[in-house]
Amino acid sequence: MRLSRFFLPVLKETPSDAQIVSHQLMLRAGMIRQQSAGIYSWLPLGLKVLKKVEQIVREEQNRAGAVELLMPTIQSADLWRESGRYDDYGAEMLRITDRHERDMLFGPTNEEMITEIFRSYCRSYKDLPKLLYHIQWKFRDEIRPRFGVMRGREFLMKDTYSFDLDEEAARRSYNKMFIAYLNTFSRMGLKAVPMKADTGPIGGDLSHEFIVLAETGESEVFCHADLVDMGAPGTDIDFDGDLQPLVDQRTALYAATDEMHEPDVFARVPEDRRLTARGIEVGHIFYFGTKYSDPMKALVTHPDGKERAVHMGSYGVGVSRLLGAIIEAHHDEKGCIWPEEVAPFGVGILNLRAGDGEADAACEDAYGKLTAAGLDPLYDDTSERPGGKFATADLIGLPYQLVIGPRGLKEGKVELKVRRTGETHELSPEDAVNRLAERAFADG
Repeated sequence: MRLSRFFLPVLKETPSDAQIVSHQLMLRAGMIRQQSAGIYSWLPLGLKVLKKVEQIVREEQNRAGAVELLMPTIQSADLWRESGRYDDYGAEMLRITDRHERDMLFGPTNEEMITEIFRSYCRSYKDLPKLLYHIQWKFRDEIRPRFGVMRGREFLMKDTYSFDLDEEAARRSYNKMFIAYLNTFSRMGLKAVPMKADTGPIGGDLSHEFIVLAETGESEVFCHADLVDMGAPGTDIDFDGDLQPLVDQRTALYAATDEMHEPDVFARVPEDRRLTARGIEVGHIFYFGTKYSDPMKALVTHPDGKERAVHMGSYGVGVSRLLGAIIEAHHDEKGCIWPEEVAPFGVGILNLRAGDGEADAACEDAYGKLTAAGLDPLYDDTSERPGGKFATADLIGLPYQLVIGPRGLKEGKVELKVRRTGETHELSPEDAVNRLAERAFADG
């Protein structure tokens, strides 16, 4: 993409109403624009990152055996009355009435709708287990939306729902999502710690939040420090095997949000391994048994011929919220530092003197070769001064910058900068392009 054709409305000043780094940088980098309280338009740069985050979430759900579908954003209130949640959910639910005076709502979550879909088609134990998910925009009317996409009213969410014959089978589904989440966040450059959590309005008696430690986190968290450094299980996991030991490895160590914190238990953790911090929730998983299947009559026939309610779980990832979490974990005073898997472009090409024949030719050559190599480069072909180009490149946080100008070309050199470390390398144009291309192929 040529920057002269792209839409990138960067801001030089930090908006006064943006309180945390991720909100500030998303506005300054031209990723989002606020349309009303807690509601944002996703501008091209932000949308590119959002799509990459969404795809990683999708790939890891598919790897775990979940099947994707798509449910509508507008739901009938009658389904929520069946489950008993319509009056209980509270003011966060946006209730609306259609032209025929039917009660409807903008879905904050989809337990009722997926249960209605399941019960319409699945009647026997032979239809189980089922893991179904979708990635969809939701709305919760937060009383105080703040921190940009971290606590907005409209947000993109991945929610998965499991249907199993009994509690033992349901816990196997729970473990699949537990492991899938660890891999998902790791691929985005995040260390997410699973913590015992309150089930809230979703219900049930087993729940974990996945928390990224950050000073701006909305929750106080308490955990064993070893959990922070524990690596992801890896993408070669056999999801049909026994995952319980991997789950136990993490849940055996103390970790809890402030709502579930037990000071007496935490005190048993060795003093030098106790960690108290702030954290950002990026995922939440629940097992809630027959909370919805009982009142909504989602029954299946068991091998003994008797009908019983299926056991269910739900598993959410805040896809749009993840962008804020990634920035909070990966930034410096100059701007964003995107991990390669979620970067909007693989490399920025900076032409320091657009209009100079030699510089233009070298940039065009690099642009063509890097595009062919799959790096999806952003070519700054504008007439902006070099200082402005460097500032924009640092602000939007692409992993690499290829800097090309007449002075360096006279010596047969270009500059390759690594955004994360700030290190620079003077290379021939051919070597720089080859290094970048080889890096792209190595990263898949």
